[in-house]
Amino acid sequence: MRAVIWDKPGDLRIGDVPDPTPGPGELVVRVGVCGICGTDVHIADGEFPPSPYPLIPGHEFSGRIVARGDGVPGDWREGQRVAVDPSLYCGYCAACRAGRGNLCANWNAIGDTVSGAFAEYVAVPFQNVYPIPDGVDDQRGALIEPLSCAVHAMNLLGPVMSQKVLVIGAGTMGLLLQQLLLRSGAASVTVVDRKASRLQAAQALGAAEVAGDVAGISGGPFAVAVDATGAPPAIEAAFNALDRGGRLLIFGVASGDAAVSLSPFRIYNDEIQIIGSMAVLDSFGEAAALMAAGAIDTVPLLGPPFRLSEFPDALARVRAGEGVKVQVAPGS
Repeated sequence: MRAVIWDKPGDLRIGDVPDPTPGPGELVVRVGVCGICGTDVHIADGEFPPSPYPLIPGHEFSGRIVARGDGVPGDWREGQRVAVDPSLYCGYCAACRAGRGNLCANWNAIGDTVSGAFAEYVAVPFQNVYPIPDGVDDQRGALIEPLSCAVHAMNLLGPVMSQKVLVIGAGTMGLLLQQLLLRSGAASVTVVDRKASRLQAAQALGAAEVAGDVAGISGGPFAVAVDATGAPPAIEAAFNALDRGGRLLIFGVASGDAAVSLSPFRIYNDEIQIIGSMAVLDSFGEAAALMAAGAIDTVPLLGPPFRLSEFPDALARVRAGEGVKVQVAPGS
């Protein structure tokens, strides 16, 4: 089969690798669509320490089952359309036993540490597979994984009913979070981003106000602020836009050596809560149900997918911040 392979950071090739065969408890999925995530950029640059090389990346994907291994229950059948939670938890470390598998001490993930879905086929544990109806096409199915990350963040954030919310960053995650915040009863969601096209998408999805920077906002202060960029200046701006008693959700992925300057006195005196959210935790099923119900508007997020041979161009588009969610169809 054809696949994208990082032999080492910065060294990409698209070549032939052996087709996967299903081991015990595994399914082989023919990949329909796989999205490029910010984590994939970090892997490309050698900035994601868990990743070994060579590696086939890709963890946001959907497709069809084409083979079953021993021990797979009979309700999984060849030809069935599915989306896949890429999370691989050990199940025995302290975090896993406390029900916090996303903090697993031995964490792995399809496409991050083991072969992923920028390939024609990928082998996955059957426990990680979720059925998707025919009404959810492959592009929308591949959005279930990032949506599941946003659902986990909302579960951590807690109630937002009747509250004013600020979201900084109108990429895929910011726009998904915006929709979930509005569905959860937020009084308004204000969105900040530097790209006019993304602000237009935020407006189309119901943003009360959009601006190119926090200084241009008229609707603050906010009960909740969400950073979906990982940029320290954006995190600081989000913190400074909070009302007393506010909550700051840090969702964007910063570099490991990044630092921010936040007032500890204000955190104490204003009882500011700072919440981190990492990846997926028991939220993939919720996300799949939301997508199947048509609860998420994907039109402003998606464009035509790239072919596998066009992966370098697709990655360059992500680096340039063009479009919103960039996806690849490995079989095209």
